[in-house]
Amino acid sequence: MIKVVFFAALREQLNCSELSLSSENLTTVADLKAELASKDDKWQQVFANSALLSAVNHDMVNSEQLIKSGDEVAFFPPVTGG
Repeated sequence: MIKVVFFAALREQLNCSELSLSSENLTTVADLKAELASKDDKWQQVFANSALLSAVNHDMVNSEQLIKSGDEVAFFPPVTGG
C-alpha cells in the first residue's frame, strides 16, 4: 500500500486529507497522479496542474520518481511568495 497525503488547498479541493492505494501497477509518481486523476473530473483538474509539487517520504521529487509499497507520497499546491 502507498499512503497518499494532500496538503493545503488540495485537501480542501478534493475534500480528502489522505488515502491508501494498492501499489500494484504504480511504479512512479506520474503513475500515481494518473490513477488519482481517473477518479473523477475534480481529481482530474487537480492533477492536470503541471506545477503541482510532490514528495516521497518527505523528500521533494519529480513525477519520474520511483515509488513502492510502504512509501508516503504527498502532494502540495504550487507555492507563491513575494
